[in-house]
Amino acid sequence: MIVLEGKSVFNDICMGNISFYKRKESVIKRYKVEDTDAEIKRFESAKEKGKKQLQSLYEKALADVGEANAAIFEIHQMMLEDLDYCESIINIINSQQVNAEYAVGVTADNFTAMFAAMDDAYMQGRAADVKDVSERLLKILTNAEDGIQILNDKVVIAADDLVPSETVQLDKDKVLGFIMQNGSANSHTAILARSMGIPAIIGLGEDLKKEFDGKYVIVDGFHGKVYIEPDEETLAVMEKRRKESLERKELLQQLKDKEDITLDGTKINIYANIGNSSDVGNVLKNDANGIGLFRSEFLYLENSDYPTEEQQFAAYKTVAENMAGKKVIIRTLDIGADKKVDYFKLDKEENPALGYRAIRICLTRKEIFKTQLRALYRAAIFGNISIMFPMIISVEEVKAIKVIIAQVKEELKQEGIPFKENVETGIMIETPASVMISDELAKEVDFFSVGTNDLTQYTLAIDRQNQKLEPFYNAHHKAVLKMIKMAADNAHAEGKWIGICGELGADITLTEEFLKMGIDELSVSASMVLEVRKRVREIDLTK
Repeated sequence: MIVLEGKSVFNDICMGNISFYKRKESVIKRYKVEDTDAEIKRFESAKEKGKKQLQSLYEKALADVGEANAAIFEIHQMMLEDLDYCESIINIINSQQVNAEYAVGVTADNFTAMFAAMDDAYMQGRAADVKDVSERLLKILTNAEDGIQILNDKVVIAADDLVPSETVQLDKDKVLGFIMQNGSANSHTAILARSMGIPAIIGLGEDLKKEFDGKYVIVDGFHGKVYIEPDEETLAVMEKRRKESLERKELLQQLKDKEDITLDGTKINIYANIGNSSDVGNVLKNDANGIGLFRSEFLYLENSDYPTEEQQFAAYKTVAENMAGKKVIIRTLDIGADKKVDYFKLDKEENPALGYRAIRICLTRKEIFKTQLRALYRAAIFGNISIMFPMIISVEEVKAIKVIIAQVKEELKQEGIPFKENVETGIMIETPASVMISDELAKEVDFFSVGTNDLTQYTLAIDRQNQKLEPFYNAHHKAVLKMIKMAADNAHAEGKWIGICGELGADITLTEEFLKMGIDELSVSASMVLEVRKRVREIDLTK
């Protein structure tokens, strides 16, 4: 038995045979050409064909994994039009009098290396996109077949990592799980695994070898381990765990359509957090009462330029309509800190978590903020949308937001564009400052939602991205819990409701304590909704 360790991106267990993703790599030959104009025309023709292929992939992905995940193929179409990329290819053809395939290959290598060497994690991720787009061009130029993985049986897919055009073409009914040499929690493989609800482990490195192809494997997504050709003892233990996991899921399914109510009759709302519009299926499948946190920044992270008002309007409208009147709380863009977007052109900061981010960007780049607010107020007609503002530290910020909202409403009126006049607005409580003045802030907004991830980070003065500080990081610290209680008391004093949308919301060891504080709503990952419901229904607050 061989045991590999990596990072899990979805907690579950699967067993089956490994199938290494088989690519048909294009063979690139360099040869001299006399007519460079004709060679450039070959490149341009391949580029147009590539764009048509990508449009077809976009339409397929739209049906399979939703608009947010399909957007990558629109980005790839734009990449094919990128001036620097195209000029590099044409310049190599002209200056070296070589064939288009060679020029594309050299450009791909240069651009991939350039992106991979960047400090920014988002830009590093673009290296895979350049490789994907270039490989498409090469297949067209060499008349190679597109390498679609044909799966005859259910298997565990293994690879270095998968690019978007590969993940979208997989027969998802036959994928048990993913094991990857590379990848990140935000890679396309990870996104697909979470949307499919199957175990995936990334970062296994060179220990994951192609010679393992066809071997029987256990993927333990709970502990980030891969057991290749497990021994009988390990197999028995993991079979037992998998059976327990399945039984627990089946028991939890019995809680569908049940009320989120304690034994003594106290009602609480259990909502779900989502990262993009394609996650709504899981929200409905797990019977959440609403969406407590829709992270709108996905629209910015997955675009190569600022998303337009129409793009945003379509995404918000789709979610609102699909939730059929259930509450949908959309957080305005929370870019900055660990969420970098190249086209925002943010300066490098010594302490980005304490820097230019979230509402600070919105209040100083008002046109970006107005575009999002226009889309939100327009979409609110189609469902029960609430708007939530992140990283608030003062009453002045809330008042400044209200001025901009008033301007947006007036502009929409002047243009004759329909919108909802009265939309519930709230703020995230994720800084000690917002907690300490929560009595004043409660007078200005309709609700609070506690972002426990950042609140813990700022309260304990611990960078949650720094692995060396993990021994000191205590999400159950009394100071954090006292701050949540203070915010809850001040919200209720003004007749406003308060929820929790950070990771602690799904911590069932704290559920009873949160209910005793008076927390009105818990927003958790969709997969945790029924687990939290089960815990709520076991609590008696009179004891």
